[in-house]
Amino acid sequence: MTFALPRNIQLKLEQTLAQWCHWHCVPALTSAPEVVRVLTPGVSNFSVLVQAEQHFVVRIDGLNASTHGLSRQTEWRTLEVAHRAGLAPAPRYCNPELGSLVCDYLAPDESQVSPVADVARLLRAIHRLPARHHRLDLGERILRYEKQIEHRGRARGDELRHYHRKVAALLQAMSQQPPAMVLCHNDLLRANRIYSGGRLWAIDWEYAAMASPWYDIAVVINGDSLSTSDTEALLDAYLGRAPDETERHVLHQYGCIYRYLELLWYLALDKPVLGPGAIEEKSSALSNMLNGALSSHES
Repeated sequence: MTFALPRNIQLKLEQTLAQWCHWHCVPALTSAPEVVRVLTPGVSNFSVLVQAEQHFVVRIDGLNASTHGLSRQTEWRTLEVAHRAGLAPAPRYCNPELGSLVCDYLAPDESQVSPVADVARLLRAIHRLPARHHRLDLGERILRYEKQIEHRGRARGDELRHYHRKVAALLQAMSQQPPAMVLCHNDLLRANRIYSGGRLWAIDWEYAAMASPWYDIAVVINGDSLSTSDTEALLDAYLGRAPDETERHVLHQYGCIYRYLELLWYLALDKPVLGPGAIEEKSSALSNMLNGALSSHES
């Protein structure tokens, strides 16, 4: 093959394609899929478009899923129910040992502009899916990334220790009133939403787990850097009303935690992927949010 994939990823792709007889397709495939092109040679995963009787996306792990606390079995089961609900592409094959997942390919519509009302509807639909056993433990995930950063010698001294103390205080305060848990996507960023056939779908469900719906909303608001007006529109569409002050406070707390996790995730990568100054910008945004969250809590 002439595709620009690392050798180990290419081998896993070939092994996944060799298992085509075991893909869950109806009707069953009658010939081996062939590679069309690499879709996303991403930071954490590689996605490849392949074709047999139809188009599929083969995703190969670019990192160790267990090291990052990901459950491929949970992802597969969640994809099954999300597909039946019309929220996700059909899953066709999963091999955790190879780190591979095969799903139907959703051909993107020409326009991918996502009105916040559509995103709110997608969030509500996800949060109505059946509960699963797998839960998002934010404290455990933070600790996991912090240890990886320390192991790689990227602890950034007093800065991360300062953030750690503030986030730990937030988590402690939030633990006094445990949130209602629903099934969440937990990574519903713009890159993981796609319009296809005139509908908005959620893709890349690898972080799916039971969590607070406010964390799921905070991921969208902060990860997509929504404006104040878009944030208000999203909340109004999701709730069917304006949020009260308690809900705003909880949302801000989860926004702080997401920002800290985002910073840790980038620092824990094997190779830096952000341009000069990007880490400092994320650090500054986190600092401002944390100051606001703790000031509000103390008052």
